[in-house]
Amino acid sequence: MDRIFSIKNDLAENRLFLGRIYAALIFIVLMSAGLVVRLIYLQIVGHEHYATLAKENSVKLTPVPPSRGIIYDRNGKILAENTPLYSLELIPEQIKDMDDTLARLQKLFELPDEKIEQFQKQRKREKRFNSIALLLAMTDEELAKFAVSMPFFPGVEIKTHQVRHYPYYDLAAHVVGYVGRINEAELKELPMPEYQGSTHMGKLGIEKTYETQLHGTTGYAEIETNVQGRSLNTLKEVKPIPGANLYLTLDIDLQKTAYDALDFYNGAVVAIEVKTGGVLVFASRPGFDPNPFVVGISGEAYKALNESENQPLYNRALRGLYPPGSTIKPFIALAGLEYDKIRAPQSLYCPGYYTLPGVDHRYRDWRKGGHGSVDIVRAITESCDVYFYRLAQMLGIQRMHDFLQQFGFGEKSGIDLYGETSGLLPSPAWKQAKRKQQWYEGETLISGIGQGYHQVSPLQLARATATLANRGEVVTPFLVDKVISAQGVRKGPETHVGTIPLKAGHLDSIFAGMINVVHGANGTAKRIGNGISYQIAGKTGTAQVFGIKQGAKYNESEIDFKLRDNALFIAFAPADDPKIAVAVVVEHGGHGGSVAAPIAGKVIKQYLQNLHEN
Repeated sequence: MDRIFSIKNDLAENRLFLGRIYAALIFIVLMSAGLVVRLIYLQIVGHEHYATLAKENSVKLTPVPPSRGIIYDRNGKILAENTPLYSLELIPEQIKDMDDTLARLQKLFELPDEKIEQFQKQRKREKRFNSIALLLAMTDEELAKFAVSMPFFPGVEIKTHQVRHYPYYDLAAHVVGYVGRINEAELKELPMPEYQGSTHMGKLGIEKTYETQLHGTTGYAEIETNVQGRSLNTLKEVKPIPGANLYLTLDIDLQKTAYDALDFYNGAVVAIEVKTGGVLVFASRPGFDPNPFVVGISGEAYKALNESENQPLYNRALRGLYPPGSTIKPFIALAGLEYDKIRAPQSLYCPGYYTLPGVDHRYRDWRKGGHGSVDIVRAITESCDVYFYRLAQMLGIQRMHDFLQQFGFGEKSGIDLYGETSGLLPSPAWKQAKRKQQWYEGETLISGIGQGYHQVSPLQLARATATLANRGEVVTPFLVDKVISAQGVRKGPETHVGTIPLKAGHLDSIFAGMINVVHGANGTAKRIGNGISYQIAGKTGTAQVFGIKQGAKYNESEIDFKLRDNALFIAFAPADDPKIAVAVVVEHGGHGGSVAAPIAGKVIKQYLQNLHEN
């Protein structure tokens, strides 16, 4: 048999061998380069990160949250404080039979199954040596029960925490606000270094507006731990810096007087220091107890507050919007004088109604038979509607809009609280932009008596009254007078924002009419002027909640309470040297003179008496 021989190709084999050598070399070079790059990253770029991780195998940085600043009223009375809260906590590794212990605790404190389930869920997320809360905010009765039974519950202990407390409950809730647990959305927005270890933040009122100052600066402690993470020793501690203490311009005693005077009515009272803008009273009734929000209000309790027809969570002083009614008349009268559309001695005749040329519709006066011949002082004193219908027509809506805007109507006041509404100051441009409709002359007439589209908040009304009393000096209302922190004392904001050029003689005429409202024989609020040695300048207002047909008669006793007119009153005192300006809105109160004015009278008298005594 013939043998088969193969001829060897040395050149091809050499090429194949060399190719493999080059590929292996390139692979080794690339791997070596990758190793070098990684070493450079670990040693230089990522050094700090990995050094920290290595250190945390034995040393853990634990945040130490600061104590929250205290909030005081102008006289040093505490409005928000930090009080001890007692919680019942269990340490799983010290409890031999957890199920038995939980069953006995459930029986002792009559706990619902929901509480036990929440504890069990939390227990699964925590290490065995960490304490886990079963009961928060223990009552005195619960503390006493456990004190007797403590020896029978090894691994169960009482711990103390600081919790926010509001001693005046519903009285100052809408001003001071409250703190609540930080939710996930808020956590993403907060500066994490400052809020490490913090569980609560301001949710409403001053607590929210001044969150940064009240919170303080977080400290930290370096804790030596073992491999399981158990704390062994504190190596270093940087103490937290407490939050700043705030002193408000609010007078809580005056606030109580206003709040109590509203009685069973819903409404708001705002009082401002005329010269500074400091808010003395900021009452919204009904209020609510803010304390349950701190520890976590139940869904049922929150639903009851949220769905109540009286809307206790609604801040009427800041966000409530109402037609100003006749409280707008002194400003309209002043506009007539300033624009030279009428002179103070000039009289207009009031037959009890007013009609536009060529129109049959009668715009009625509140007095059926009319007031006869009326000058500007009497028109304010007796609140003659016909006088202001005629004056509004002479001015026109655009002039009224521009003049009232200078007093802050239709815009936010700038107070240091979140959530303020801007109200509504109507104009032809506004109606065209918002409603795509033209402005009618009849709408001008009713705007002259504070009806129609015009909407104001009690705060806006108080600010405008203070500006009037201040003879055109405009101030911004504010609540925080002093911020006292580790860095020192900081005074409140600069509040003077400008001056409205007004003629002294024109103001004197307006003031004369407003003084007669309280002290004149025919004044609509004359009952509050008795027994005082000074004069109050005021103006009553009644604003319709629903329209009345032409020729129909308004009979309060036959109308459902919720459809009755709102009662309003503005005032400042003493009239010759104003120190306080007040605005009162009483929902469905009916008459400004009989319901709203006495509330303002109580506030003014108490404030001026306190000034005299001090």
